[in-house]
Amino acid sequence: MERKENRTELEYPAVIRPLSAEEGAGYLIEYPDLPGCRSDGETIAEAIANGADAIACWIAAMKADGRDHAASPEDEDRSRARESTAEGRR
Repeated sequence: MERKENRTELEYPAVIRPLSAEEGAGYLIEYPDLPGCRSDGETIAEAIANGADAIACWIAAMKADGRDHAASPEDEDRSRARESTAEGRR
């Protein structure tokens, strides 16, 4: 069985802040590693769920535009581990 990896909001650091009444109330979630990727919700949980959709759309837009998306911290850790292993074999 083939396993497909799904990116989730857990792979990218997020900043969540309350929105003022003038901003529409609720909560804003932003992903600093993904420029311009943000969403909101009436509750923190809703902002996080909407943020997961925003990440998927952001990555799809980058791929459609032929640009590489930002690596998640987990991707960077795996890459460093592979590099260390390769250097150890030399």
